[in-house]
Amino acid sequence: MRNQIEFEVSGKYALFTDPLTKLGGEKFSYQIPTYQALKGIVESVYWKPTFIWIVDEVRIMNPIQTESKGMRPIEYSGGNTLAYYTYLRDVRYQVRAHFEFNPHREDLLHDQNEHKHHNIAKRAVQVGGRRDIFLGTRECQAYVEPCKFGEDEGFYDRIGELDFGTMLHGISYPDETGSNEREVRLWKAKMKYGIVQFDRPDECTLVRKIGEGSTKVFNTSNMQSVDGLHSEWFGKEVSE
Repeated sequence: MRNQIEFEVSGKYALFTDPLTKLGGEKFSYQIPTYQALKGIVESVYWKPTFIWIVDEVRIMNPIQTESKGMRPIEYSGGNTLAYYTYLRDVRYQVRAHFEFNPHREDLLHDQNEHKHHNIAKRAVQVGGRRDIFLGTRECQAYVEPCKFGEDEGFYDRIGELDFGTMLHGISYPDETGSNEREVRLWKAKMKYGIVQFDRPDECTLVRKIGEGSTKVFNTSNMQSVDGLHSEWFGKEVSE
């Protein structure tokens, strides 16, 4: 697919929190990563407001295992609370994603150089990302490295289908929708032969409004141009 990148992300722990478990102060991870969590990882590899990352699919490489830990969350009102968080343990995923230019950012048309953005994204994968990588939450540090999607043997390669029911897909923000409203998306997740193929955000039918927001302004004072970043990373190495 056009403008696509592939990489492997791994870590000792992951916490893709099911929102329903947060009501009592506990946190329990979904069995597989959410679209939003993977999108956050891809954006940590390389992101500009000029385009939108679309996560196409994820391949679950390791067996799904959980581990519970007693935690002491910060109590801003005082007190000393003990909570139990249930993490995924020893996770490894292969991710495939591509970017599309944001049709709602006409103010950034000057930054829409497809070739340069793609080259920078591929180089960013090779160096492990431009920002720190986390698996769902900050205490779950992760590492990114290049891979060919489908290579190596995955634990679920021979299992036809697993159904994970209705789970969080992601959050739609005004920057990417052109609307002043924030929305939460749900979807019905299935894994076939170790691969979860995601619905596109605009294809999700279970959508609920959760608040209002506004589009952030970007210009030369708070954003480096793709031309400048490409020259900084490649010089004359890659032609325009």
